[in-house]
Parts: sequence; C-alpha cells; structure tokens
Amino acid sequence: MQTVTTIGLDIAKSVFQVHGVDAAGQVVIRRQLKRRAVLAFFQKLPPCLIGIEACASSHHWSRELQALGHTVRLMPPAYVKPYVKRQKNDMADAEAICEAVTRANMRFVPTKTSEQQSCLMLHRTRHLFVRQQTAVINSIRAHLAEFGIVAPVGRNGVVELLQVVADPSDKRVPAVARACVAALGAQLLSLKEQIVQFDRMIMAWHRSDETSKRLRYIPGVGPMLATALVASVADPRTFRSGRNFSAWIGLVPKQHSSGGKDRLGSISKQGDRYLRSLFVAGALSVIRYAKIHGTKHRPWLTALLARRPTKVAAIALANKLARMAWAMMAKGERYRQPVSLAV
Repeated sequence: MQTVTTIGLDIAKSVFQVHGVDAAGQVVIRRQLKRRAVLAFFQKLPPCLIGIEACASSHHWSRELQALGHTVRLMPPAYVKPYVKRQKNDMADAEAICEAVTRANMRFVPTKTSEQQSCLMLHRTRHLFVRQQTAVINSIRAHLAEFGIVAPVGRNGVVELLQVVADPSDKRVPAVARACVAALGAQLLSLKEQIVQFDRMIMAWHRSDETSKRLRYIPGVGPMLATALVASVADPRTFRSGRNFSAWIGLVPKQHSSGGKDRLGSISKQGDRYLRSLFVAGALSVIRYAKIHGTKHRPWLTALLARRPTKVAAIALANKLARMAWAMMAKGERYRQPVSLAV
C-alpha cells in the first residue's frame, strides 16, 4: 500500500468521510468512519497533512489529530467550495478538502486552544442572555400596552411596568395577564443576575491574560472587546497587515473595481459580526466622550466629524482601532498615546 501524504477529512456528528492521496496525487484511501473509530484510524497512519473545514467541532479535532503527530490545516468552507466537483455529498466534500489543503495560496484558520474557546463561550452565552433579556422586556411592554399601560423608554420604564403588575389594587390588569407578566418579570430578574455573573467571569479572564490587559489601554477598547479579541484571534501574525485584519472583521469598504477604476461602497460586513459590533460601540464611546470634553486634542477625529455623519466617523474610527489592536497583538507592543493627546 502506498504511503498516504495528504488527507481530506469531512467531519460530522456521527459519520466522517476520509479521502487520502499519496505524494503523486493518486487516491489511496476513500472510506467512511464512525466517530468512535476516527482517532484509532489516524493513530495507525504515519504523520501526514490533514485538511478540515473550519466549522463546528473542527478546532477540537484539530487539537486531537495534532496530538497524534499529524499536521492539521483548517480552511474556511467558502474557500473549499470551488473545489467541489458537480454533486454535493460527503465523498465529494472530502475530495475537495484534500485538493484545497494543498493549494499554495489557500488561507488557513489557526487552531484555537481550549482556553480561547472557553472565553468565546463566555461571550456567546452572555450575548444570548442579553438578547433574551431584550426579548423579555419587549414582551412585557407589548403585553401591558394591550391594556393601555405604557412606560418611558429605558430600564426605569420597565421597573414602572413591573410595579403596576405587583400592585394587586390596580384593576387595569386582569388576574391571568398579571400572572403572565409577573412570570416574565421573574425571568427578567434571573437573566440580569446571570449577565452580571458572566460580566465578572469575563473580567476575571481579562485580568489573567497579559495581551488582554495591554489591549485595554486602546481608547474605546474595554475588557469585553479585549477578551473577545484574544479569544477570537488565535495567531494575529496570520494577517499580513492591520488592513487585512480590519477586512476580516468587515470594517473596510466593499470593492467593485474593474478596468482600473476603483469603486468603493459601504463596509463589507464580512467576518466576525460580534467583534465588529464591539469595535463600533467602542468607537462611538470615543466620539461621545470627545463631543462632551472637546475634540481639540484629536485633530483627525475633529476633521472627520466636520465632514461626515457621526456613524460614518464611528466606522472609520473602528477601522483605526482594529489596526491598532492588530499591531499590538502581532508585535507584542504596548499602546503609545499620540503626542497631540499627551499635551
């Protein structure tokens, strides 16, 4: 049997597809594996190059296969898709992965550690609770509006509505509706407590990581964004420049250029939506602070706000902050305050 040098592994929940070739590109292995047999199968093989699509559970399998001595490369599924021939099935996907992983210009995704994935889980769970909290608040407002009870926008308005429900002498709300809204109020209180608990866990993770603590000094970057950056970017040197990093987040203009004519549109919104939202929120906080305390020490931002709307300026500033963050992560530097701000 010829020696396998490259394998395309199409991972799944239960059934995995393997497509292996030798140094000459001839197919050597093409078979299915049950989940329980995957590690045992690769343990018997000599060290080889294994390609996997960067999807659910891919980082786990990458760590496991690397522990067996193999070289694992994760690839974005969108970059593997062009190599699929005709029909879409597991066998064709594994063959396409095996072909794509050998391309010299292929872009790979660094494998995240279990600690990085745990921090990302913190962020995603908290984000889910925040969305659920918003949904519960909207439900409380909508239900009570059906009985003509409304309150001002903001957290104080929700408190007023819950006080109305808690008052048994208020006859505007029927008993059944009162019980429903009271249950929603209890759910809202539980969600708020869970969000506070996760905020503390994120802060503790931030204080334990040196890179996250360095990123904290960038204007507009707090512990939330700093920890999300460290957890999301396994190897910042994967990006050739700060602009590539900003493009990965989706903060650069979308191009539709041809014939030597550059046509730039709105931001691409590609990449990591969560990181992009945190960067924009941080940029808006910097602009809000500058408007309150004056922008004379920020000439670039002052000139930008003079000719562009606030939200457009926030995107440009978010792009600038993302490039700063990449430089600090890739080069191990600390934030250096501009001379104009030090005056």
